[in-house]
Amino acid sequence: MPVAGDGDVVVASELLEAVRMAERGFVVPDRTFLLASTHRVLTMHERIARGDEERDTDSLMQAAESASRKRFLADLAAIARAQGAPLNAVLLGAIAALGLTLIRAEHLRDAIEAGGIAVTRNLSGFDAGFAATCSAEIGSESVEDTPSPVPAPAHASLAARIDALPEEAREVTRIGVARLVDYQNEAYAGRYLERLALFADDGILAREVARHLAVRMSFEDIIRVAQLKTRARRLENVLQEIGIPADEPFQLVDFFKPGIPELADMLPPGLGHRLNARAEKKGIRETANFGMRVRTNTILGFARLRPLAKLKVWRPHSLRFAEEQTAIDAWLALVSDARGVSRDFALQTADLARLVKGYSDTYRRGQETYERLVTEMVRPVLHKGSAVEAPEAQFKGAIEGVLAAPA
Repeated sequence: MPVAGDGDVVVASELLEAVRMAERGFVVPDRTFLLASTHRVLTMHERIARGDEERDTDSLMQAAESASRKRFLADLAAIARAQGAPLNAVLLGAIAALGLTLIRAEHLRDAIEAGGIAVTRNLSGFDAGFAATCSAEIGSESVEDTPSPVPAPAHASLAARIDALPEEAREVTRIGVARLVDYQNEAYAGRYLERLALFADDGILAREVARHLAVRMSFEDIIRVAQLKTRARRLENVLQEIGIPADEPFQLVDFFKPGIPELADMLPPGLGHRLNARAEKKGIRETANFGMRVRTNTILGFARLRPLAKLKVWRPHSLRFAEEQTAIDAWLALVSDARGVSRDFALQTADLARLVKGYSDTYRRGQETYERLVTEMVRPVLHKGSAVEAPEAQFKGAIEGVLAAPA
């Protein structure tokens, strides 16, 4: 890219992408201006790992800073979402505002209009990126990062209950409430706050429980998968993520392999248990399944999943929901009991929830590992109490060993 001044420019649409560009030698400390959005798109390894294998954002930011001569790092994806605009348009506006190209901003806007493709949205994104970047201070040694907006409570009736929590936990709890209202409804988010209130006397512990509890309560069942894959903005997000121009044809194919456990999870508890037991007796519970290839960017493919997403009103009557609520309450009871040993031990017990995530086989493997650690590490300490020497250190080492093992 031609630059107004000496040096070169690297533009990255995601933070890890920026660091990879540096690792490959495209970003160098003596000449490169790095423009990057600081949001993350998780890699496949991060998605399927046993625990939270997401790369540490602080270390990625430090790597991007040290690799470049000058830089502008901000959550430009949040700006794009707020404007309903493509991320590329926001990045182009930032490029213009920073003077990283000899092409003037008005000429870039003219080019967008002349292109005739999603003009309103692209111009909105361009102008938002331009304005956000102009208002920031850019230094050769400092990183100016625009924080991601924290969602307000999805319903005002829950706001007072959030404000009653310790300050350290409120921000995470707001995000959790918004997530659970979207996942199920306001009443379900209220149940989240009721559970969280048990830890309201310890802000640090409440914050960690709030973070894990929101994820555990929004467990991934068939209904949730259908919800996520039929989001109104999903196609646009996919296009942005893989860089397909809006005017080019493409196919989006989702692969599903539901089996008997997934079907039983959707049934009432009694029927679900009987189906699982019969399948187990015949030796087909874990092997019987059927593969599906669904083109979700077509009307027919979308129509196959949308009715499943609407079944969230049925979810509270399903076997999976009943089992999850029992498991969540048992986990919370363990965390509460662990406080009698120490706060650190309670935090580590809460952190075990990282293992229980995902869908189908990934979920079952994580659940088995969680139960093993509870049996081998948590309950013996709770039984012996303060007589156990340094349980936190032993527990931390065990968890790290499990997370480092192949999934």
